[in-house]
Amino acid sequence: MAGGGARKKARIEIIPLIDVIFFLLATFVLFTLSLNKTEGIKVTLPQSFTGEARRTEGTATVTVTEQGTIAWNKDFINLDEFLTRLKVFHSQNPDGEILINGDAEALFNAVIYVFDEARKAGIEKVKVETKVRAAGR
Repeated sequence: MAGGGARKKARIEIIPLIDVIFFLLATFVLFTLSLNKTEGIKVTLPQSFTGEARRTEGTATVTVTEQGTIAWNKDFINLDEFLTRLKVFHSQNPDGEILINGDAEALFNAVIYVFDEARKAGIEKVKVETKVRAAGR
């Protein structure tokens, strides 16, 4: 055997491969969780066929619970505080949006109150969050 010595067998190192797979999995999970993050209190949203994706930057989420209580992002507040926060939000974000995160069982009147007060404060972009209903139902 001219110039030949003992040949080493090729090996596949599995530990670095597992590390890379776990890194990719963790990145994918974190990215997916950040896609549709809501700032409001968790409620059962009404369903809609025509729902659209929303953006959360420059927005405030107002939650109306089944009992009719109101929360600003994740803080439960009274009506006076709600009106104050609307004015402050509009002064800091003239083009900001209000996302109404109303429970499916909430009184319609409570949701309309939030909508009206937001418009009175000068906020022109008010949206109601819904859960997309599966087609054919």
